[in-house]
Amino acid sequence: MSLETIWKSSLNTIAEHISDTHFSTWFRPIRVLGGGDEFLELEVPNGFFLEWIKEHYLPLIHDAVRRASKKDLSLKWRVSEDALKRVMPSSAGSFAPLGGHAPVIAAKKGKGMPSSTGVSSVNDGSLSRPQKSAEGGKTPYSFNPKYTFENFVIGKANEFAHAACFAVSNHLGKKYNPLFIYGCSGLGKTHLVQAIGQKVIGDNAVAKVAYYTSEEFMNDFINYVKRQKMSEFRNKFRNLDVLLIDDIHFWAGKVGTQEEFFHTFNTLYESHKQIVVTSDKFPKDIDGLEERLRSRFEWGLIADIQTPDVETKMAILRKKAQMEGTKISDDVIEWLASVSGSNIRDLEGFLNRIVAESVFTNKEITLAMSKEALKNLLKKEDKHLSIEEIQKSVATHFNIKLSDMRSKRRYKTIALPRQLAMYMSREYGKFSFPEIGSSFGGKDHSTAIHAVKKIEKDLKDKTEIKHALRNIKQKLGLF
Repeated sequence: MSLETIWKSSLNTIAEHISDTHFSTWFRPIRVLGGGDEFLELEVPNGFFLEWIKEHYLPLIHDAVRRASKKDLSLKWRVSEDALKRVMPSSAGSFAPLGGHAPVIAAKKGKGMPSSTGVSSVNDGSLSRPQKSAEGGKTPYSFNPKYTFENFVIGKANEFAHAACFAVSNHLGKKYNPLFIYGCSGLGKTHLVQAIGQKVIGDNAVAKVAYYTSEEFMNDFINYVKRQKMSEFRNKFRNLDVLLIDDIHFWAGKVGTQEEFFHTFNTLYESHKQIVVTSDKFPKDIDGLEERLRSRFEWGLIADIQTPDVETKMAILRKKAQMEGTKISDDVIEWLASVSGSNIRDLEGFLNRIVAESVFTNKEITLAMSKEALKNLLKKEDKHLSIEEIQKSVATHFNIKLSDMRSKRRYKTIALPRQLAMYMSREYGKFSFPEIGSSFGGKDHSTAIHAVKKIEKDLKDKTEIKHALRNIKQKLGLF
């Protein structure tokens, strides 16, 4: 069996255990360089990539290679700076919009600008508003000083995005260019993007960094067109060191804006200047986005931010309370993290409401007081979940493919998530056992009954199952 065949077979095994997103990000760029009877040599794009692979996937890779080769081959790694140019992912791995803010264009450190590195998910809406200039454009203003790498709370759902952004801030235009961050609103995309800008300026006071929401970019473009000063507009953007654009999906169907950004992108990219964009969707899922832009966004690295688990939300709440100088007990933090949804801004809003209630009424922050303060905000209609919604959420939690839920495979890594999804379909979807069985690969209703009974038993004595169920429930809004 050739080394290429061994690696191809290994990749098939690996793909069964991780999501399509992570597979495309971390395994498509790897190349086989050579090997022998005792080792397999693989090439990866850079040191950051190699460190991530070793920390998160090394046992899985060893096991897959062992199965494919029928030998205990050792792995040797080689770093190649241009590997990503040879193997571009068709889809990629895993970053959240603020919206409504005017552009930041900075060539030097602003007043109060932190020079340290750091990131958080705390939004107090303190971005200052710029004044209109005489030309009708916008004057620069500071980044939100709280949006730094130091303040960013890292969890399983965002650690890849954070690592990629931090790597980009240290290697502008070299490591991952462009960097495309996607994820639902309120998960921290804007925080990460602004953290890149603040770190770049902190490290190099003369760096030319521009932060724009896509709407502000478009409005600026329209203003310059009206004033017939497009050369000024182009010079403003094409002489940058770093261009940060939030909410790129807003340009869907905006042909003129996309055309102008396309040329701006090309100029910056060819000059090895860093481009970072965010969206609420993967590039291929943005309807109305030109194919030539879509393909360029896939040139570099695509990273997503997923919904945070309860532990991450608790850490965010503790960080927020610490920054505000407020003492809040663990029982209040745990309750709030459990009953809130996935949007971090909403989570922080709930905490602000509790703190305000305490200040205005001079009451101690207790669990009872917190529940009373949020009783009207947390009211929700009964949710009617489909089996597919449950399958998607469970698959995401366990980092497996949605298709695995409906397959006939019996891998251990798939069996538990499938059984848990069947249990939730019965417990929270109120579906019949025949309906559940048919939705999971046409299985008999007895299989669904067995799955429900097994999970019921596991929930009594297996902490990890309880933990998984709690996290999936909160992501689905089942409080």
